[in-house]
Amino acid sequence: MKKNFAIIGLGRFGSSVCQTLIESGQEVLVIDKDEARVNDYMDIATHAVVADAQDDEALKSIGIRNFDHVIVAIGEDIQASILVTLMVKELGVPVVTAKALNEYHARVLQKVGADHIVHPERDMGIKLGRALSSNHLLDYLDLDDGYRLAEIDMTDPRYVNKTLDELNFRSTFNLNVISIRRGKEMIISPLADQVILPNDQLLIIGETRFVTEFDGKMNKTK
Repeated sequence: MKKNFAIIGLGRFGSSVCQTLIESGQEVLVIDKDEARVNDYMDIATHAVVADAQDDEALKSIGIRNFDHVIVAIGEDIQASILVTLMVKELGVPVVTAKALNEYHARVLQKVGADHIVHPERDMGIKLGRALSSNHLLDYLDLDDGYRLAEIDMTDPRYVNKTLDELNFRSTFNLNVISIRRGKEMIISPLADQVILPNDQLLIIGETRFVTEFDGKMNKTK
């Protein structure tokens, strides 16, 4: 279902969110007080506006309350980030996601009403660290309630040239296999008799602790 988003702040984070939303077919308004940045997105975003988001009258004139979701992507100015988050919530925006620079900033954003708080630099550092420390974890996404979606490269000889039934992911590892990527082929909802071949990439889902345990087993030598 198409939603309308407003992104306040066109730094690297805000720009990336904008491009991703546009590619997924969403309506996106971008707001920044830097005219040059806004001009760069005139032909990318649905609408692009030069405005100081710390001016509540400017936000009202833009009609910010009519948006389903506002992303406060302001960079280094913590005071501006907090003030804008507070204002858009007071103006009636139902869902606000705000970028935090540190844990203190995150706690304040939560207190002023942010519905979701993201730590792009911290999270990317954690993700990179985990990827570098693993020989098999290609990518992952942490979901709500302690679950993780992960892509695993099947190179461990103990787990290849066997069927999913033989490996019995659900009982043995407490994980479910959603799909198998084999080169350019994608096998969705693979059957129990599907053989796992070397270098297959499995998309698995389960509790974070079980995904971590399975990756640890893959990293251990035979």
